[in-house]
Amino acid sequence: MQIAIQVFTLLGSLAMFLYGMTLMSEGLQKAAGDRLRSFLESMTSTRFKRVLTGIIITALIQSSSGTTVMVVSMVNAGLLSLANGIGVIMGANIGTTVTAWIISLFGFSMDISKIAIPFVAFGFIFTLSRKSKNRNIGQFIIGFSLLIIGLSAMKSSVPDLNSHPDALAFVRNLTGFGFGSELIFLAIGTLLTIVLQASSATMALTLVFVSNGWIDFNMAASMVLGENIGTTITANIAAVVANYSAKRAARAHTVFNVFGVIWVLSIFPVFLRFIGHIITLMGLPNPNTSDLTLIGQNPDISKSVLYGICTLHTLFNVTNTLILIWFIPQIEKMVTLMVPTPEGEGEVFRLKFIQGGPLSTAELSLDEAKQEVIHFSEICYKGFGYVRSAVNETDKGKFDELNSKLVKYEEITDRIEYEIAAYLSGVSKGEISARSASRIKGMYTIIGEMESLGDSGEAIGRLLRRRNEHGSIFDGNMMKKLNRLMDLVDDAYKAMTDNLRVSYSSLKDITNAQDAEYNINEYRNSLREEHIANIESDTYNYQTGVFYMDLVAELEKMGDFLINISEAQIEENED
Repeated sequence: MQIAIQVFTLLGSLAMFLYGMTLMSEGLQKAAGDRLRSFLESMTSTRFKRVLTGIIITALIQSSSGTTVMVVSMVNAGLLSLANGIGVIMGANIGTTVTAWIISLFGFSMDISKIAIPFVAFGFIFTLSRKSKNRNIGQFIIGFSLLIIGLSAMKSSVPDLNSHPDALAFVRNLTGFGFGSELIFLAIGTLLTIVLQASSATMALTLVFVSNGWIDFNMAASMVLGENIGTTITANIAAVVANYSAKRAARAHTVFNVFGVIWVLSIFPVFLRFIGHIITLMGLPNPNTSDLTLIGQNPDISKSVLYGICTLHTLFNVTNTLILIWFIPQIEKMVTLMVPTPEGEGEVFRLKFIQGGPLSTAELSLDEAKQEVIHFSEICYKGFGYVRSAVNETDKGKFDELNSKLVKYEEITDRIEYEIAAYLSGVSKGEISARSASRIKGMYTIIGEMESLGDSGEAIGRLLRRRNEHGSIFDGNMMKKLNRLMDLVDDAYKAMTDNLRVSYSSLKDITNAQDAEYNINEYRNSLREEHIANIESDTYNYQTGVFYMDLVAELEKMGDFLINISEAQIEENED
């Protein structure tokens, strides 16, 4: 009964550790999410910078899984190239070793849980602030405090196996299979990390187990290798609903860690002896030969084992990065073969970037949404290409085919507007800043105007179909004027897309869109005056003229929708 209570206490302590880590990571990401994203985007020009970026971000948010998920999402949104993302992921593997060192240096050598509870009160005061940034900092402080309290509780709740001979015998039996035992504990480390979805939590458990004499240094080292495989699962789960580029980034994480585990296992005894040599240089006993039953009696043995595990973790990831950083192009080719480009990728009848739920921070979620809006504009422009072809088509069969495409694209724009709006709604339900709220408001306006462009395309198709049914034909002069007007609308489309591609808050001038709208309106006015004169002079019959001017009006209306999109972007910045 007593050991059962201790086990449940251990699980509760682990849950507190995990929850604290989650709060801490999310709090920092919310407080500095946009800065982290900008840092990620800007610090990827060289191999060294990519790795350094991964190290810094992971060390800050204390979660390699958080960094890799962020990288996967940014590759998914087109904000990072696959090659750049692979470099950042390599750095994230090094950055995650900081957590183990913090735990070993402070979590075991001193009882800092005594100051953690006062820090909870300190963080709570921050959460009462009206400023969201202060609330997020408070969340970070409370998360860090809970992490420390959970670690302390884990250390004290681990059952003493010496008082439970059966359990001790079972654990020792697992260590008696030579290399097979190393594979068993590697599998245990992998499974624990998959279940907990946090390699730092599994690392903390490993350090607790080895510091209590449950397992020896070799088995703990094997668990660490398993944790490096298990941690790749988080990124792969995040990529399940993402596009093929994001899936490739997640697979690259797996390739990196699995390759590292294979080469370390191939020289495992030598590698452990090297770690032991490093620890003895620190003036501590060799963890490979120390009597672990003396851990509680000899602090130096305890330090040597804990530092040995952390050194192994760090050396594994640093060496693996130094080897594989020169083979990023080859890794990119490998994951491209593993996740081939889907057939028919050229046809875009679905969302391309935001296929999952919102990310952990509004800034990253809205960056993905921005890429999807740009993608939406490209779909609308492709639909306009069918409008131009339909206007100029004289063959009935070919026109019917083009008209069906216009109907199809109207349905596509309806569906994409709804799906982006649903995503934005999910983002807005979380805690967002006024800046993010302004961006969401602007995006709602933009996608609404884009949906209207699809409606106009279908309306033009219906108009042309009625014209054909009445036997009306536009003469050469009419067609020349219509094509000139469509050229002006085409310019407006390009101006709209160019403005959308400008990064948020950088768009200060939409003169290109305003000039395009002005040219459309002026040309429409001249065509209207010319139309009245042609009707009076009987240049063409009245019915044909009605179809002609209705088409002109619909094209001018498309120009209105296009200028509204650029104006919505300016309003975002002003708000």
